[in-house]
Amino acid sequence: MNIRRSVAALSLCAALCAAVGAAAAPVAVADDSPAGRSEGLYGAKDPKFDGVWRQSLALLAQDAVGVTPAKSAIDWLTGQSCADGGFAAYRADTSKACDPKKGEFTDATAAAIQALAAVGGRADTVEKGIGWLKSHQNEDGGWGMNPGGPSDANSTSAAIGAFAATGQDPAKVNAKGGKSPYDALLALQLGCSAKAAERGAFAYTADKGKPVANELATASAALAVQGKGFVFETVGKDRGAAPEPLSCADGKGGADGADGAGTPKDAAKAAEAALAHLSRVMSDTDMHLKSALPGAKDQPDFGGTADAVVALAAGEHSATAGKPLQWLQGKDSGAAAWAKGDPGALAKLILAAHAAGANPRDFGGADLVQQLNATGPKPEAAAPGGESDGKNEKGEKSEKKSDDDGGVGGVWWTVGVCAVAGVGIGFLLSGRKRRQL
Repeated sequence: MNIRRSVAALSLCAALCAAVGAAAAPVAVADDSPAGRSEGLYGAKDPKFDGVWRQSLALLAQDAVGVTPAKSAIDWLTGQSCADGGFAAYRADTSKACDPKKGEFTDATAAAIQALAAVGGRADTVEKGIGWLKSHQNEDGGWGMNPGGPSDANSTSAAIGAFAATGQDPAKVNAKGGKSPYDALLALQLGCSAKAAERGAFAYTADKGKPVANELATASAALAVQGKGFVFETVGKDRGAAPEPLSCADGKGGADGADGAGTPKDAAKAAEAALAHLSRVMSDTDMHLKSALPGAKDQPDFGGTADAVVALAAGEHSATAGKPLQWLQGKDSGAAAWAKGDPGALAKLILAAHAAGANPRDFGGADLVQQLNATGPKPEAAAPGGESDGKNEKGEKSEKKSDDDGGVGGVWWTVGVCAVAGVGIGFLLSGRKRRQL
């Protein structure tokens, strides 16, 4: 289904759901599978830090390639929503109330909104989630990982993606002081006053000390300042030119289209500068990003590289995006081993391949879609070429329904991701939470 149609009906669906008393989402319970996985949840690993994040990315990736996710998978994610519309990283007992001050996260909420908007049929949960984001926007226009926390590039980028996924212009989502999410992001971009190797990059946050270039933040922000989320319509397109780097006449400022410090004034130029930075960094490292985690070994960051591919493809630079994507597909890269059995990682690779116009069912000889499907409940249906027999998880013949009749299906607009997810944002959400909780 085209996303424009879904978005146009979103507000009406929310009103109708309220009018007829939409059924409450079921509480997630453990099933009888050998892995002891909660019913509908993707992946067998402990979901404490990334349950909602990986579930959201899995649903986004499936929907993007024409797979109708299992109803139980959508119900699981819907059931993770807190009473105020926010989402925690994972709720083992959804009958217990969420902690609104520290138990709910921008990244998880934004990723869930994007996923549920994509699959359709959950407009009331989506609307509540959007309301949660709006009520927790910081005065600088951005969002922190937790409500009230200092704005950071990754969380702000994820929130922008949520608004874009529901048909809202992020530039018009203003805080009380009038600042937009783009104001918050552009304040984190390094301009001509920075070292040449860091110009165009984004810092994770400016809360403490001088902003420091961060590649994961750059990949997330490069996508967000284009006004896009993990999935978008410019799949496989290329404008015929490489990303335009920041123009610095004297190395200290005075750049075309930039302020006195050489920082881009508008989102379009900011995106190009960030994409050019990512391309430059990857060209020096065999076309991939390296781990930026404190104390990490000199090793590839597969999730961050996938995020960079998505951001480049969103900017209609699919030829440039194809280079790091080719590296990810290589047998010697290690990406396949990194993603094996991990629904969030598999989803990231699927979204990256699809965004750049490649086939995720033949990713270096591997069918990533089949691998992802195997980590959770059997899909309701799959697109031609998929492995689904068209039967639902109960073995009954199923038909994919549209948002208009309250179904859970609907292939939304073509992809780019992520999600946000990341972190995805590297595997942003789980990684950042492990470091900060």
